[in-house]
Amino acid sequence: MASQDINSDLGQYWNRTSSRRLRTLLPQSSIEQTPVFTEHTLSGESSLSSLETLTTPESISDFEDSDQDPVESNTVMGPNLQDTPKRKAGTEESLPNSQNAPKRKATEEPPSFPISSKKMKMSEAELTDNLKKTNAEHPANINIIPFPEKPAVIEEREGEIDFRVVNNDDTNESTIILSGLKGIFQKQLPKMPKEYIARLVYDRNHLSMALVKKATLEVLGGITYRPFDDHEFAEIVFCAISSDQQVKGYGAHLMNHLKDYVKASSKVMHFLTYADNYAIGYFKKQGFTKEITLPKSLWMGYIKDYEGGTIMHCEMVPRVRYLESNRMIVKQKEVVNAKILAFSKSDEVHAPPKQWKNGAFPIDPMSISAIRASGWTPAMDELARQPRHGPNYAQLSRLLSSLQNHQKAWPFKAPVNGNEVADYYSVITNPMDFETMERKLDQDSYEKPEDFVADATLVFSNCKKYNNDSTPYAKCANKVEKYMWSLIK
Repeated sequence: MASQDINSDLGQYWNRTSSRRLRTLLPQSSIEQTPVFTEHTLSGESSLSSLETLTTPESISDFEDSDQDPVESNTVMGPNLQDTPKRKAGTEESLPNSQNAPKRKATEEPPSFPISSKKMKMSEAELTDNLKKTNAEHPANINIIPFPEKPAVIEEREGEIDFRVVNNDDTNESTIILSGLKGIFQKQLPKMPKEYIARLVYDRNHLSMALVKKATLEVLGGITYRPFDDHEFAEIVFCAISSDQQVKGYGAHLMNHLKDYVKASSKVMHFLTYADNYAIGYFKKQGFTKEITLPKSLWMGYIKDYEGGTIMHCEMVPRVRYLESNRMIVKQKEVVNAKILAFSKSDEVHAPPKQWKNGAFPIDPMSISAIRASGWTPAMDELARQPRHGPNYAQLSRLLSSLQNHQKAWPFKAPVNGNEVADYYSVITNPMDFETMERKLDQDSYEKPEDFVADATLVFSNCKKYNNDSTPYAKCANKVEKYMWSLIK
């Protein structure tokens, strides 16, 4: 993909962003005559390209129901604006007064210039005065919901950081950004071969969205992905933020930018990725799930398969703008809480029953008709108070969870597949794995902690018995066993 095509897609994407944000922030009453400035920023030039006027809210809602996006063609919504010539900045045109103008004959062409009876543009001062007047007259209608913004959002708004979509198009800027991304991926993903990372980052079939310092083009993080437009999905290959730039919300903001850009510039509506154990939590927060709803025929054999990784899937919602999703959720919570508060009586304070005036007294539960009707008996209450598991269950459960989450524990999480390893069960007569241990722990099969440790040791000894010491499996067994003893001590 050429750099010019990417900049064109980004231009449409950012124009749509600025237009929708303005329509969201302004009150509905002021949308009717609000001047909108659309700005092209991705080509390196910052120039006002048009000054146009939005029409009535009714036409806006009609337009939003259609499939066309008004910003994609850099035009303004409204039925008659394409027939109306634009006025150049700094010029004045004398417009006829509709009351004094003579009526035209049926055979005459209508005037190409607007008449004064139509809605005209408002000056900035008039717009400000009207907004202040509206706010003063209807203060109750304006409910500004506090929204805590992440540092990433603030820095982007202040022009400190920028998001660039690049590929290997042989331009100097793309090469600089891709080299910075390669360095971050190699540092943050030490288990990946450096040559493999470099080959994919510079591959022309892959695209990358980079988070950069706007002034210096210093790369802070990014995502490399490969789109499959015909199958409407993209594979996220690498995703990382520099270690000294984390905990600022860069990762979530970067993923939201990627979702909005991909939806605006292609037919892709799904993401697939292989996540390691450390990245599963991040991808879950970004809407990814381990349940793959995309048909296997569309992606099987197309994406890269990684040993020890977990494949995750994200389906994007067409009408959601992900950069504004957090603010939208906050507003929805406010609406839901307001509706709950309208019916809630939790703030009411009731006087205690009269019989409690002289102190508490015992109540027979069976004297309450609803309890009798439920079939409850005192024996059930005693049974419910009994502990579900033995005294060591909580401690052993934490220990097993720590072993399962170890980076090198992937060979021991489930029983060995006898169809894949034909002679395994002829060599190992007493097999054991973490899944079997978890089932035994839930069934309270471990009377003493020593029994649990014996099974865990059996897992590692079986692995080292079947595999040579130089194999990755035996090395994993040694590391996880050493980790287990460090936890026990």
